[in-house]
Amino acid sequence: MSGTVHHIVTVDDGLAFECGPHESIIAAAERAGWELPASCRAGVCGSCEGDVLSGRFVTPSRQDLGPERQGPLSQVKLCRVRPCSDLRIAPREIRRRDMSSQKVIIAKVLRIERPAPEVAVLKLRFPAGVRAKFRAGQYLRVLLDDGEERSFSMANPPQQSDGVELHVRYLEGGRFAEQLFHQLQPGDSVRLRLPLGDFYLRESEAPAIFIAAGTGFAPVQSILEELLKKGTQRPLHLYVGARTPELLYRHTLAQRWADAGRLRYVPVVSSAGAGCGWIGRSGRVHEAVLEDMPDLSGHEVYACGSPGMVAAARATFEQHGLSPAHFFCDAFAPSQEVST
Repeated sequence: MSGTVHHIVTVDDGLAFECGPHESIIAAAERAGWELPASCRAGVCGSCEGDVLSGRFVTPSRQDLGPERQGPLSQVKLCRVRPCSDLRIAPREIRRRDMSSQKVIIAKVLRIERPAPEVAVLKLRFPAGVRAKFRAGQYLRVLLDDGEERSFSMANPPQQSDGVELHVRYLEGGRFAEQLFHQLQPGDSVRLRLPLGDFYLRESEAPAIFIAAGTGFAPVQSILEELLKKGTQRPLHLYVGARTPELLYRHTLAQRWADAGRLRYVPVVSSAGAGCGWIGRSGRVHEAVLEDMPDLSGHEVYACGSPGMVAAARATFEQHGLSPAHFFCDAFAPSQEVST
């Protein structure tokens, strides 16, 4: 008997769903109406780590399928797992996927700003009377004409619900980035699906450390603008990393928050050449955090940026006292690196 082979993935609490050939268990869970923790979906950031209790699987890279592995194994990046048999897994959490809160909106381009050579700020306006509910820090998906989607975090706070602000880094060959930087004009239409994601501020009085690298500033901006509007008394620390000083594209805004005594702001440049005139902190942004706060016990960390930065921050911060349960992240992986 021939046909496509599907495998059953059972979560440790007894819930089960079907996983197709060459399909990740993260994608299969979503297709079945469930959500597992995931961020970069490229096997780097570690947000999806869980245990494979039994069964055979592979964790393919872009180069090859890799060797077959056999459970039980702990701390497996579940976003890369493709079953070779039925599996039993223990993720950090699983919850019902709430599609009822999402909506598709056709927005209009209000304006496009270019605050840095590689960054565009896209401001979109919803149709009259249309509003979108979301949590500060969540993201949306731009729906392209051929059915593909691109994910971007919303930079505006939820109070500004009649439109969205997106921060887009130019990526050569990137479908939406190329369109935005070279074709899109005010008045053009963009189809969106929102909201999505579990990167949002948790209710707590613990000191909060925000780490934003590149356009990872977008969700951090959304969270901080909402926090500051509410007049929070939590100690807030904002570390922003960029390759060069000119790529600190929201430096003026962050400095204004700091000057008003609302938070502590530390910009960090990783490639500050001798002739650039930079007199601030240099190096890797997560290392700057540890230089200032070597003991992270009792803190919460919200990290957003490249998968590599997020993974490095997670690993080193846990070595310096941060509880794994208090590390929240949104890792930005280029779409061609993401396999579902």
